[in-house]
Amino acid sequence: MKENIQAKFVKSSGSIADAPPPLKPEFAFIGRSNVGKSSLINMLANNKSLAKVSATPGKTISINHFLINNAWYLVDLPGYGFAKRSKEQRATWEKVMFEYFAKRENLCGVFVLIDSRIEPQASDISFINKLGEMQVPLMLVFTKSDKNNQSVTAKSVNRFKDELLKYWEEFPVHFITSSVTAKGRESILQFIEKAVKS
Repeated sequence: MKENIQAKFVKSSGSIADAPPPLKPEFAFIGRSNVGKSSLINMLANNKSLAKVSATPGKTISINHFLINNAWYLVDLPGYGFAKRSKEQRATWEKVMFEYFAKRENLCGVFVLIDSRIEPQASDISFINKLGEMQVPLMLVFTKSDKNNQSVTAKSVNRFKDELLKYWEEFPVHFITSSVTAKGRESILQFIEKAVKS
């Protein structure tokens, strides 16, 4: 499964009403703008051109479904930083996203991407807490670990853990990744494979 993944773009949707029929398990990926989401998705799929990587953060403005191995959907969601979007656009997309989290019955979990190089961000904590309140299963993905050495990344993850545990009883499942070195790829795919089969 690891290298010969078959990934196919299915559809971009402006709302869950337009999304593909909820007939297969799906896993959503989301994070603040410029967290490296498109690069991570391409790394997972072993396809550098699957998700569009933009020099302008916040390019994703729709719900994008990719079918993986004809078995499950990988869903690329708009970033909650919404870079260079108007207040009205941000409000509209926030409404679409949270409707998706609340009503998409085949959603198995949300991978929330966190930049491993920076201090805990209030927007990340707030977003994760909202998902928790909605009882949406979530996993954390710390990106760009290749930018720091292992000990610096570990300290960054621990700072985030300390901050989140002010609100959570336990730290969610998490992965440390690099789109450059493919670190974390196998762990995430194995986690999804196990969830799909269960």
